[in-house]
Amino acid sequence: MATESTNGANAVTAQSGTFTALKPQVFVEPSKANDAVSFYKSAFGGKEVNRVNHPLLLSAEIKSGSASILISDIVDDSTAPVKATGTGLVFRLEAENVEAAVEQAVKAGVVAEGEGEVTEGDGALYGGRIGKVKDPYGVVWLISGSEKKLDDVEA
Repeated sequence: MATESTNGANAVTAQSGTFTALKPQVFVEPSKANDAVSFYKSAFGGKEVNRVNHPLLLSAEIKSGSASILISDIVDDSTAPVKATGTGLVFRLEAENVEAAVEQAVKAGVVAEGEGEVTEGDGALYGGRIGKVKDPYGVVWLISGSEKKLDDVEA
């Protein structure tokens, strides 16, 4: 922490941290991370850019466009949360062609939720075309068109 002199006294000032990226990490059952990496690459058109093994897969980074996700096996000394049936977590992917992206993911093994069709989303968060899918590892993905840029939005 930095210190600053004010009128002869030392005051402590907080240093702010700047985040440079957000990389969600998906933990899967032991020995299934390699399968998950192959699945995510196939389903979402990603490329593996980094991998750490010891002896299970500690992490593999998959990159698609400017987005990254980490995939890991759960190990005994892992920082992974306790295995649960539902995470309350949903990932949103943006795509130029929502229908084609959903079709690619379904061919790779995701299950389309709802009617299995891409629909029109309502509200500021999901405006435009959107498809909802669930992968074999229990993660829910929303595949939507790129966010619309609005110049005249009031805060």
